[in-house]
Amino acid sequence: MAIDTSPRSTTWTYVDGEWLSGNPPLIGPTSHAMWLGSTVFDGARWFDGIAPDLDLHCQRVNRSAVSLGLKPTMAAEEIEALTWEGVKKFDGKTAIYVKPMYWGEHGSWSVVAVDPESTRFALCLFEAPMGNAHGGSSLTLSPFRRPTIECMPTDAKAGCLYPNNARILNEARSRGFDNALVRDMLGNIAETGSSNIFMVKDGVVFTPAANKTFLAGITRFRVMSLLREAGFEVVETTMTMADFEAADEIFTTGNYSKVLPVTRLDDRDLQAGPIAAKARDLYMDWAHSSRDV
Repeated sequence: MAIDTSPRSTTWTYVDGEWLSGNPPLIGPTSHAMWLGSTVFDGARWFDGIAPDLDLHCQRVNRSAVSLGLKPTMAAEEIEALTWEGVKKFDGKTAIYVKPMYWGEHGSWSVVAVDPESTRFALCLFEAPMGNAHGGSSLTLSPFRRPTIECMPTDAKAGCLYPNNARILNEARSRGFDNALVRDMLGNIAETGSSNIFMVKDGVVFTPAANKTFLAGITRFRVMSLLREAGFEVVETTMTMADFEAADEIFTTGNYSKVLPVTRLDDRDLQAGPIAAKARDLYMDWAHSSRDV
């Protein structure tokens, strides 16, 4: 039986100078990206008429391309302009995920190495409702770990990194959890399977120091800056599982859902704490005050 390849929500993709609806076939079986993984992407959000930090997401996808040996073909400003053009194709009611992508079509001097001159670009926008900020999520400790930059291109938002995230999430969910804390190769907490992580102890906000084993996200940086401006002490440091087990509250940040509280860590129930709520309020207030339509 043939697999239905149609998208699961309204989707528009800009590629080769035109907007196409649905899920256009772009990568063939001989494409370098298909069998050797030369793909990078980024993820911004449009909701309520705004696209917070869209410029930074567009800049980062170009940096990711360079890190993977690809050659960016679009200026970040061009990607921004195309995003606003694409947003107009939607009904303006449902939140949109904004996904600029680069991939390699051919190999270079080696079949394994990508030919940067064969880099292709697409911008995909699809409807994706925002996560429930009040529901909370549950975490456990993953048996899997984040690689170092010596092992994988951890300085890029590269598709080849995400099968590891997928097995982290699948293993956690097989044990009844929504997500998992993930350690680096030294045993320190780096992130979750799909987001950056924060904890609060005695009113101080802590987050793992960016050590190039995980993508220190744009939303992470924005939330840190806003909390500091609001008078909170925010510390980037080396953290262990024991630190999180002793936390007063835990929350995550990420582009998909912005700021979400953690309400269970293994067998310990937690409250959706006041600082997590404040972080989300600060973020949303900032985002709506920087409206750009």
